[in-house]
Amino acid sequence: MYEKLGKAAQYIQSVKITKPKIGIVLGSGLGVFIEQIEDKTIIAYNDIPFFKKTTVEGHEGRLILGKVKGVEVAVLQGRLHAYEGLPMEEVVFPVRLLAILGVSKLILTNAAGGINLNYRPGNLVIIKDHINFMGKNPLIGPNNNEMGPRFPDMTHAYNPEMNSIMKEVSNELGYSIHEGVYAGVLGPTYETPSEIKMLRILGGDMVGMSTVPEAIAAKHLGLKVCGISCITNMGAGIIDQTLKHEDIKHEAMKAMNHFTALLNNSIEKFGKI
Repeated sequence: MYEKLGKAAQYIQSVKITKPKIGIVLGSGLGVFIEQIEDKTIIAYNDIPFFKKTTVEGHEGRLILGKVKGVEVAVLQGRLHAYEGLPMEEVVFPVRLLAILGVSKLILTNAAGGINLNYRPGNLVIIKDHINFMGKNPLIGPNNNEMGPRFPDMTHAYNPEMNSIMKEVSNELGYSIHEGVYAGVLGPTYETPSEIKMLRILGGDMVGMSTVPEAIAAKHLGLKVCGISCITNMGAGIIDQTLKHEDIKHEAMKAMNHFTALLNNSIEKFGKI
């Protein structure tokens, strides 16, 4: 694994010499953020050694290197999911590569279903913690001590200082923002009404099929992690609706003004800590 990461990083550095401070993973429908990036260099996932191609609509499959508010960033436009039939090692390969490139802080974003009855489609939620219902963990198998400890602490999986900055930025922008617990499930089916009820009882505020493996792998590597969920629909059984992926992308687009302003201004402040 370490050798593969080294070769992938070597290829990227041959395209553009870079040492990004902040990494960003863009979820379904949130790829419009790349318009905010200056001095862009775009590399297709297909061109990067050992990268897998994204197969999900709304995940472009490109690495974008550039700057946001003067801060060097590396942005993954589109992510890989375990439900695509990939082993966890491949799902988290892109995030591990960002760490090899020099990223010390990681922003994870996703489109999520609302479980908390106070949420509405279009709301943004800062992830304060997660519950792993995927039945999988990216650290299963022999541990590479060069990458991190065998048993990493997950008490603060999402960095409190970064979360505090995002709340402050959102308030400055005049947007209200929630803070909640992300329940990660395997998918690809959307949850049943009974599953949504169960997740709420167990402490979940929103649900999705990503993010958790990346947060675990990043924490293992010693990165500071924060996350933002865009609530694109309410979970099954809360309102009478049929869930479709196209609708989720549409709702994500509605939140883009808040989302891009929040990321832009937070990145500027993250660059100073």
